[in-house]
Amino acid sequence: MSRIRKPEVHVRGQQPPGGVERARLRASAAAFTSLVALAATGLVAGPAVGAPSAGPCALPRTAAHHSLGLDTWNGAYPQPVRSLDAVMVFLSFPDSTPLTAPADLAADHFPSTSDFFRRASYGRFALHTDMQPEWTVMPKDSTDYAIRRDWDAAKRTAYLRDAVAAADKKVDFSRYDIVYLVADPDAPGVDSDATKVVNLEHPVTADGKDIKRVVTVFERHPPDRNVLAHETGHVFDLPDLYHRPMDGKGDWDTHVGDWDVMGSQFGLAPEPFGWHKWKLGWLEPGQVVCVQGPGSRLFSLEPLAAAPVAGGTLGNRLAVVRTGPGTALAIEARGATGNDRDTCKEGVLIYRVRNEAASGEGPIEVVDAHPRTEACWDRSVYPPLADAPLGVGETLTVPDDGTRVEVADRTPAGAWTVKVTVPPPSL
Repeated sequence: MSRIRKPEVHVRGQQPPGGVERARLRASAAAFTSLVALAATGLVAGPAVGAPSAGPCALPRTAAHHSLGLDTWNGAYPQPVRSLDAVMVFLSFPDSTPLTAPADLAADHFPSTSDFFRRASYGRFALHTDMQPEWTVMPKDSTDYAIRRDWDAAKRTAYLRDAVAAADKKVDFSRYDIVYLVADPDAPGVDSDATKVVNLEHPVTADGKDIKRVVTVFERHPPDRNVLAHETGHVFDLPDLYHRPMDGKGDWDTHVGDWDVMGSQFGLAPEPFGWHKWKLGWLEPGQVVCVQGPGSRLFSLEPLAAAPVAGGTLGNRLAVVRTGPGTALAIEARGATGNDRDTCKEGVLIYRVRNEAASGEGPIEVVDAHPRTEACWDRSVYPPLADAPLGVGETLTVPDDGTRVEVADRTPAGAWTVKVTVPPPSL
């Protein structure tokens, strides 16, 4: 969903047990780095998404909505490991004359959305979108549909069926994997906070194809940054990572802050988490380090958003520690490049993953490596997590887990040298 919010200043409380230790690692960075090649032989690579056997660090998919289990792919959703075709339809209403041309509204979202996914997928996924050149007129006034964030189901269904029926005269829906319905932003009944993906219990059939979900766009012109990348993520079975306060008040971004577009389309570091990339099929076994304990492992991590080097080589992009039947700890490097070029802080980011937590219920929670401080208060959606990553020479013992993450070095090429120590199981 789209959300209209502004960054706020937050004051942190006391540091919990297991915070950052600022002392440099005892071993020198050079010696530590030289051990990586030897230590890596003891690491177990994680599985590719959709593989019959996902390996020991992958969580199984559950019945939770947009479950982050990734041992199998949910066939109800298109997997973005190939080119997908989308159509963008522009809807006007009898009670309003549009003030903006369809081409200008299309330019609000493309090519930026396609570029976002091209970078995030390392070029493995291409989103091709056909833009309808003219307005499609709806049969009813905009106010008749009672459009709003928590939309009446009957009104919403009527809107979708009317939209598809009206557009079917010009659009061959059988050609497309994704449908974007863009409403005239200046129509009186259009609520810009209502943008969302609608999953249809009873599909709409057009041109012999069952349309099971539709991206309904009600954005202003210009729209929220990265809003269509967020909504398209839902089309690929990715969950909302924000926390929605029950009373509508309070902060939405306490779970992941700026990290990942599924948390906030306004975030400074919107690159999808490595776990999401693993689920979507953008990371292969060779890019996922499975750390099995107890004991210590040494490895290097390339910045998650960095483009492949010559020849398409990615290197390690994600490390995973399995912490329970349905939980894991994920570790990745975030750098100021690609979709993360505006990030507040570079470093090694740690987060918890839960496969039984549904969309919007905290399936991912970032571990704050600097709980006493905040950063980028004038730009961040949640300053307390803007400085969450570990820097060189820092150590974090994860609270309530005991896993120890140490960052020893960063190479001139930008890779981070990391040591993870998994404690023995408690008796």
